[in-house]
Amino acid sequence: MGKQTSSIVKIGLLASLLVLGACRSSGDMDEGDNGDMTDTRPAATTGTGSAPTRLSAEEMAREEALRTRVFYFDFDVSEFRPADRETLTYHARDLANNPNKRIRLEGHADERGTREYNLALGERRANGIRDYLIVNGASRSQIETVSYGEERPARSGTTEEAYQLNRRVEIVER
Repeated sequence: MGKQTSSIVKIGLLASLLVLGACRSSGDMDEGDNGDMTDTRPAATTGTGSAPTRLSAEEMAREEALRTRVFYFDFDVSEFRPADRETLTYHARDLANNPNKRIRLEGHADERGTREYNLALGERRANGIRDYLIVNGASRSQIETVSYGEERPARSGTTEEAYQLNRRVEIVER
């Protein structure tokens, strides 16, 4: 995903949250006989029991963040993007709250550069995310890092789109 596509996706998610907030404060409410406003929309739910529980906005943001498992990088850069900071913080908190959980951070690079350079770049990318997770609450023992360099492309080809998809770190549960 390119910078522009990533920004568009984030703007779309933000717009969706704003629309949901606007609907909650106006049009989707029914007036009861006594003038109270009653929310008639189904609640976002979780759990397996017959009694659904409402998810707060924070819980929904957390769930969405934890579904994000691939983080993309700019060309020849090992620092993750500032826009990924909040999502990575949710991953760190999740690890801190689940001490038995283990993950592997798999670093990747596009095919430009030597094999050795790309292995080192993928390692720096994975280690950068590992360090951020640790600073934000995860334990070092929960995280394994590996670099595949250019050896496992997400997309083959020599287009900028293919290169962008290949410059990544993936979170894999172990």
